[in-house]
Amino acid sequence: MAILVSMGGFIFGYDTGQISGFLGMPTFQERFGEYNHHTGEYYFSNVRTGLIVGLLSIGTLTGALVAAPLADIIGRRWSIFAWCIVFHVGNIVQIASSDNKWYQIMMGRWTLGLSVGSLSLLVPMYMAETAPYHIRGALISCYQLFITLGIFLAACINYGTQKNYNDTSQWRIPMGIGFLWPLILGVGILFFPDTPRYAFRKGRVEEAKQTMLKVYGVPDNHWSVYHELEEIRLKLESESSGHGFIRDYISMFSAPRMAYRIAIGMGLQMFQQLTGANYFFYYGTLIFNGVSINPFVTQLILNGINFGVTFIGLYLIEHYGRRKSLMAGSAWMFICFLIFASVGHFALDRDDPTNTPHASKALICFACFFILGFATTWGPMVWTIMSEIYPSQYRAKAMSLATASNWLWNFLLAFFTSFITGAIDFRYGYVFAGCNLLGGLIVFFFVVEGRGRTLEEIDTMYLDGVLAWESNKWEAPSLETMRNQSTAGYRSADAEAAIQTANTSTESEREGTEKRAED
Repeated sequence: MAILVSMGGFIFGYDTGQISGFLGMPTFQERFGEYNHHTGEYYFSNVRTGLIVGLLSIGTLTGALVAAPLADIIGRRWSIFAWCIVFHVGNIVQIASSDNKWYQIMMGRWTLGLSVGSLSLLVPMYMAETAPYHIRGALISCYQLFITLGIFLAACINYGTQKNYNDTSQWRIPMGIGFLWPLILGVGILFFPDTPRYAFRKGRVEEAKQTMLKVYGVPDNHWSVYHELEEIRLKLESESSGHGFIRDYISMFSAPRMAYRIAIGMGLQMFQQLTGANYFFYYGTLIFNGVSINPFVTQLILNGINFGVTFIGLYLIEHYGRRKSLMAGSAWMFICFLIFASVGHFALDRDDPTNTPHASKALICFACFFILGFATTWGPMVWTIMSEIYPSQYRAKAMSLATASNWLWNFLLAFFTSFITGAIDFRYGYVFAGCNLLGGLIVFFFVVEGRGRTLEEIDTMYLDGVLAWESNKWEAPSLETMRNQSTAGYRSADAEAAIQTANTSTESEREGTEKRAED
């Protein structure tokens, strides 16, 4: 499940890795760039570069917001299938671009962005709502792992086509290969069930139970599945029912501790972008074009490290938890960017980097050290936290806002980075260093530890106002306590109707399972 569904991350990573290489390809520059009559060379202006790179992010922002209500209506599985089709449409627009029609590339990337943004919401949500709680963090982190794999594979293909072709095959071959990944995801997801929490909310209790039995790999009467299904039922009972798309969004902000959690999710996604990782991944070929090392080889090295070390993050998230890992990652990236910016500004001869070979190599080294910190902490773990902190009733909508925050800042950085680096060169790294430090402080004060907790337990922690730095010590209430809290909580007549089917289907089953559990 994790491998197939994480193809949504691979699709995003592959497209990100593509565009970084395309901007440095001579045939791409000749076809879509501008001609400099003084130098006799083709180039991309800052505006055109920002639009080609950044329009993907505008599409992703839109896609993330649109995908939420669609996922609540037709389900997570069919939503993933539909957005894979949209990706193919965007890729056709992009690959068919003719001479000087750079805006066709731009609009193709915007359409691709609709699909990528939607999948960035749906993939973590699908895995969060399906995965067993004790490995949920590692499985959701596979989304980021596949992003890094996509970036690395795109860099490899770009390097091969740039080296072996002198025509439009340099960039059309990588684009054409891109049709394969959404095809695998779109067809493959049809062989998987919808998430158990979505099925339960729709009254399909037996389907939810069977899905959980499969992912846990346990027999019908296993206590863990019974316990988690009971938590889902109790949370559903305490929720009010929906009253339409707009009113649901409005009521979400007034629900207990939801505005607080939405702010956390949007803030974490913002700071994931402000770590500065995409400074290397979007513009890596151009950044290192000014040092004395082949920029395509450099990008290949960075992306290879990015993919390889992400496996470490899958271990860290379940053995050291979210909070410790994120705070350590923030400190590490803060130090790396301080050194990177200082070497680039004070030690590197930016007019002729061959005069300062040691500074050039130092930039590459600390870029690699930075990626080690990002790929093992902030890269995968922010997606995990975003998928965990919201209750089932509002998960799709709240996650869409958090994901939209990510893509908004992704666009702002993609568009303005070329202008900023042109004005302050490598001192841009000091900005990212400060953001990394601030991001670590936000984690310490506001993010609770979700390792080893069910989604329903994490929801209870926020409702109870558990202090983030004391969340490791929190003990989950018993099911009996949760039943009493649910009975005392708010429940509308519509909510009663919504859970009637679930109650009817599970009552006799619950009594029998309780007896077997006692035996």
